[in-house]
Amino acid sequence: MSTISRDKKPKGGGTSPHFKMRIDPALREQLDAEATSQGISLANWFKNLAREALKKKGIEPKG
Repeated sequence: MSTISRDKKPKGGGTSPHFKMRIDPALREQLDAEATSQGISLANWFKNLAREALKKKGIEPKG
């Protein structure tokens, strides 16, 4: 298991709310593997996917 180090200082003053969801463990394993292969956390991987999805709909992501 590899560990990704990151800057632990919150961006934007740390005011972003937490977002929780349930994921099947098998799916979580696949998602973790993909995020790790890109050298980012799963949370950042999801944020990147969300931004890409908004851009495809012609919406400029904020934040």
